[in-house]
Amino acid sequence: MAGKIPQSFIDDLLERVDIVELVDSRVKLKKTGKNYMARCPFHDEKTPSFSVSPDKQLYHCFGCGASGNSLGFVMEYDRQDFVGAVETLAKIVGVEVVRERLNPREQARQEARKSLFDVMASVGQYYRQQLEHHAPAKEYLKRRGLSGEVIDAFGIGYVPPGWTHVLDYLKASGISESMAVDTGLVIYNEDKRSHYDRFRHRIMFPIRNTKGQVIAFGGRVLNNDKPKYINSPETALFNKGKELYGLYEARQAYKELPRLLVVEGYMDVVALAQYGIRYGVATLGTACGEEHLARAFRYTNEIVFCFDGDSAGRKAALRAMEHSLSTMEDGRQIRFLYLPEGEDPDSLVRQVGAEKFTRLIESAPPLERFLFDELASGLDVQTMEGRARLAKLAMPHLDRLPKGVYRELMMGQLAKRTQLTMASLTRLLEDLPEIQEPDHRTAEPVTEYRPNATSRVVSKSVGPEGLVITLLLYQPQLGIDLDLNDLSDCQQGCVPLLRQLVALINERPQFTSSQILGHWQGMHGEVQAKQLTTFMERANERYKAQTLCAHDPDRAFNPKQELDDALMLLRRRLHQERASDVIARLVAKPMESWTAEERSAYSQAVLAQSDAVR
Repeated sequence: MAGKIPQSFIDDLLERVDIVELVDSRVKLKKTGKNYMARCPFHDEKTPSFSVSPDKQLYHCFGCGASGNSLGFVMEYDRQDFVGAVETLAKIVGVEVVRERLNPREQARQEARKSLFDVMASVGQYYRQQLEHHAPAKEYLKRRGLSGEVIDAFGIGYVPPGWTHVLDYLKASGISESMAVDTGLVIYNEDKRSHYDRFRHRIMFPIRNTKGQVIAFGGRVLNNDKPKYINSPETALFNKGKELYGLYEARQAYKELPRLLVVEGYMDVVALAQYGIRYGVATLGTACGEEHLARAFRYTNEIVFCFDGDSAGRKAALRAMEHSLSTMEDGRQIRFLYLPEGEDPDSLVRQVGAEKFTRLIESAPPLERFLFDELASGLDVQTMEGRARLAKLAMPHLDRLPKGVYRELMMGQLAKRTQLTMASLTRLLEDLPEIQEPDHRTAEPVTEYRPNATSRVVSKSVGPEGLVITLLLYQPQLGIDLDLNDLSDCQQGCVPLLRQLVALINERPQFTSSQILGHWQGMHGEVQAKQLTTFMERANERYKAQTLCAHDPDRAFNPKQELDDALMLLRRRLHQERASDVIARLVAKPMESWTAEERSAYSQAVLAQSDAVR
């Protein structure tokens, strides 16, 4: 069994690879001063703004903000995962990828994971065999217009009526009942002390990861019974918040994906493929979130959401828009397609054919039009009051967009619609309430910390912990021996990210900021890496600002003092929140039933809140 790739090997690999040669082999570079320039490969531009530094061994685009090291470039440009990118770099320098020797526990975990993959593949084969022997199921698929080629391409199968078909098959294959439960295909009935199949009398759709391995299944009824669809539960192999049904098949169908069309059901994906539209994907019982989008954008620059035209469809579209905003880097495009009420992609493509359906997709409104039209719905934008209201509604949405050309163009569109100047909108943006994303337990915002006049705005979506993260990326050595034990149970805001960052700094105190970013990109995935990159950019901005006022004693910048101040406010805030929890818990009980300890706890909590107010 292969173990993890040691960080020391990755560090050595990055030292061996020349990022200029690497990038130049894919994007033609031109030397400009100390650095090399090109038109950015990650967004459309006419004037080169993509810079590669041989000294820092980093790339950065001043247009869209893309940045990273050689490993990050291969992941983004070649659209590879972390391991694939490491293997690519290793081939370039002519070395074998080194892996750590697994300890017995990790060895056992990986072997168990491999065994699960083997079991899922075997069950997928079993479902396909059952389809061959059950005429009603084959007839159902034939009525739905599916050819044998498409059925084979998606690995579609069938499970007959009955409670133990898969369980019996697994037992006969030597699979234990506990492993059968681990697959998610078998349910343990604790009341009856028995096991039974999760899927019964359904068309079965295997859900594959990007490597083509079966990780879960979805089942659809052959009639109008409810529920229409059942999905596998989350398992060691399957995380529904990340996977997209049909993504593997779409990548197999195209050398270069033109786009991805996000639809609702498995049959929609398969029916579209039957008509030659093989870029349909579906989420798995959950809304399309940022992690879904991050994965999708690794393989294409255009995503189209396809919804029913009813009220439920419009609500789903608005949720998708909210999740999309933070992913809209330059060069990416998102569209929203509403279907006629009562139609879904499966039914509509059969009526109008592939060519007309494709025209509908290509003419679907882009995100910018959808956003402004939805926000303007019900407003009279011919009046000053209506335009003012539109500006106020739109600004928080635009604030979620990553910095870059697209964000500026969106600001320009809003200026045109509201007849406000860009300068006015910029002031409105700066004046937005700087609040933390609400915790799941409360809707109360937490104002951002500003310790002194030199403190810059860190983020409109984080509290003082965001300032601490920015400071640590500016000067990582500030995190060495930093004690955060009193925050170990806090899951609010960016505190978990802060703890991870401090742990990494103490594990590798020699790391520079760019090495931290490279490590993060490989170890924690795209969403967290993007979050840390945003903090890194703010740290760079902060550094420039402090350099400009370095000779002004009234604005002297003391990173250590600012770190201590931010941590003090963070701890005070958490102390106040814990006090509020104590008060809320006790006031829910009759006061006469309080114990002496509870009375003391209540008094201390009230004092804590009073201190916070002072």
